[in-house]
Amino acid sequence: MQPSELTQIQTVIDKIQTADWDDITEQMHQQGFALIEQVLSTELCEMLKQAYPQTELYRKTVEMQRYRFGRGEYKYFTYPLPNLIERIRHEIYPYLVPIANAWFRVLKLEHSFPSFHPEFLQQCHQQGQTLATPLILKYGQGGFNTLHQDLYGEVYFPIQLVIVLSQPNVDFSGGELVFTQQIPRAQSKAMVMQPQQGDLLIFTTQFKPEKGSQGYYRVQMKHGVSPIHQGERYSLGIIFHDAVS
Repeated sequence: MQPSELTQIQTVIDKIQTADWDDITEQMHQQGFALIEQVLSTELCEMLKQAYPQTELYRKTVEMQRYRFGRGEYKYFTYPLPNLIERIRHEIYPYLVPIANAWFRVLKLEHSFPSFHPEFLQQCHQQGQTLATPLILKYGQGGFNTLHQDLYGEVYFPIQLVIVLSQPNVDFSGGELVFTQQIPRAQSKAMVMQPQQGDLLIFTTQFKPEKGSQGYYRVQMKHGVSPIHQGERYSLGIIFHDAVS
């Protein structure tokens, strides 16, 4: 690893540590997602994109159309993860644990997440979930991702990340991130975002709590990507739980 890359990774960690976590926490409680702008430099985004063809980095490739997941391709990284991804995964997790534990507590779910990511991975491994889940996604013109949730076994962390590696309206057009919120006995609510290159988006994996007249209830959420009109869109997904397969 080059000294310049180490310096850039430290800059990424500094941006995570100095983010306004009180505001992020409030946004997560209110809407189920929050954005930290310009976490990855253009150089780091390009480095990840250029590594896409390096087969030794990945354990599995999925053609989305084959499984009716959409149109495009994604690849799961294998362990050991690239240093940048490993550092982001471990460094940001402790900031998300209080949010996750608060959600489970108000929804009366009997689980508490440990403070540090390696301890959580041990829980995954005890349930046979030992495979890496961070992934890189590539969409061309007409590509899209259907609404879904990223659950890979009995053990899961309720929050995940995505970083768009391409620049909207330069490298591609279209390709907005879409969230749907299913409120019980009501129509679904849709929310659309277009993060810029290098922005880090934190969002719920499956649900968030909502306060009602008789206490908190669970609101199911899904996410997807709208069709790409032109160009290519790459993104990095970071999921905190490991997978069975």
